[in-house]
Amino acid sequence: MAEKEQAAAAPQNGEGDSENLDDPEKLKELIELPPFEIVTGERLPVNFFKFQFRNVEYSSGRNKTFLCYVVEVQGKDGQGQISRGYLEDEHAAAHAEEAFFKTILPTFDPALRYNVTWYVSSSPCAACADRISSTLSKTKNLKMLLLVGRLFMWEEPEIKTALKKLKESGCKLRIMKPQDFEYVWQNFVEQEEGESKAFVPWEDIQENFLYYEEKLAEVLH
Repeated sequence: MAEKEQAAAAPQNGEGDSENLDDPEKLKELIELPPFEIVTGERLPVNFFKFQFRNVEYSSGRNKTFLCYVVEVQGKDGQGQISRGYLEDEHAAAHAEEAFFKTILPTFDPALRYNVTWYVSSSPCAACADRISSTLSKTKNLKMLLLVGRLFMWEEPEIKTALKKLKESGCKLRIMKPQDFEYVWQNFVEQEEGESKAFVPWEDIQENFLYYEEKLAEVLH
């Protein structure tokens, strides 16, 4: 599968002041990429969110995908249940999108309805987009909303084709708004001592959202 971001040497974890979390370059140095594995959990570390989910135009060094999910399952009686969590990947192994269908939701009961929402740091590669499209085409009781922080290689013809196919399969695809990043912060990011801290948007969050929204519209038109 294609690399989702420009590959960079894995930064080593180190000591640093909390103020470094506001500096993307310093933050990158604090993050240690685990060796080729799928990691699952309920809440991701603050520094991972601030670096990996930042909707920058040039994303060198962000060679991982973080996928936060909400799965709502409802039966014919109207009773339902909700599960949530996150996946992160190393691209030498399975991508997070593929891992979701293998580990989180490997089977679909035809008697149930599934509503799945993903908040993903970047849009899927062509192979993962095709995997989602194929699953939606075969599983009529599955609905998906896919929100992405950044677009991955949207100028490549195969990516454009895959994203259009994704839309045609019924997947609702859109760029994450500032409110969506805040939702991820509140629901999927570790909070110190059980107290939720207010989300502080980065300076260009709205500008970058509008940039990617325009690019996605050009791809899907």
